Amino acid sequence: MSNSDQIQPVLFDKLDIRGVLVRLEGSYQQVLGLHEYPPLLQRVLGEMLAAVSLLSSTLKFEGRLVLQASGEGAVQMLMAECNHQQDLRAIARYEGEIPQQQAFNELLVNGRLAITIEPAEGRRYQGVVSLERETLAQCIENYFSQSEQLPTQVHLAADGQRAAGLLLQVMPAAGTAKEDWSHISQLGATLKPEELLTLDSETLLYRLFHEESCRLFEARTLRFHCDCSRERCGNALQFLSRDELLEIVEKEGSVGVSCQFCNEHHSFDETDILSMFSDSANIPKSDLLH
Repeated sequence: MSNSDQIQPVLFDKLDIRGVLVRLEGSYQQVLGLHEYPPLLQRVLGEMLAAVSLLSSTLKFEGRLVLQASGEGAVQMLMAECNHQQDLRAIARYEGEIPQQQAFNELLVNGRLAITIEPAEGRRYQGVVSLERETLAQCIENYFSQSEQLPTQVHLAADGQRAAGLLLQVMPAAGTAKEDWSHISQLGATLKPEELLTLDSETLLYRLFHEESCRLFEARTLRFHCDCSRERCGNALQFLSRDELLEIVEKEGSVGVSCQFCNEHHSFDETDILSMFSDSANIPKSDLLH
């Protein structure tokens, strides 16, 4: 994995604003290497990965954050996940031809954007917003405006090789936030996608905020990692009955399950199915939902 897969918080010493920068290369290419996506979806998935990395930077607990866009057009679903260990994965589902260029909200007709927080312990939280803006970044900004009432600016860029993102946001307990935000958001709005992809973090911050006192925190490494397992795949099979599964085994020789994120394939024969259902009473219900 490339060491350019990093996320760095940005501190403004004298302002009630927080920032986060993310750069992805190795993890992004691993996601794309598992599926043959059209060029437009390659770019959009890169933006999804950068976005979910930025959003997960606020997590203060063990768990994961899921960013999912769904619609009724040629693209049915785009999903990216990041957990507290900075593990990333992403997937797209689509049918037919995908154009070379199309606005994000046109790609997912009548679409919705959902941000789901899944703590390892505690209640799951989900916020949903309609896809009313032309880019993923604008839709995320709209989510924060509607759901969190936090002024937020998001920049995302991806080219099939690299993905990057910058998030700027008012701190919730801020005192001079309104004045600070007016100034910083105007400076942030001058950032160009090619600058986000090509400039190193220090140069980018100087380019935008050289008149401000701001500094980068130590970078944390991100990686592609899928937490699927044979056990989870087996649990998923139990949405079918034992007899239904045994019937498939009789016809096909085994039942196969592939992870949609990493393409890992697991096969289950008659002995596996019988063992699975003899132990099913001991499987926590929550595990069957993964």
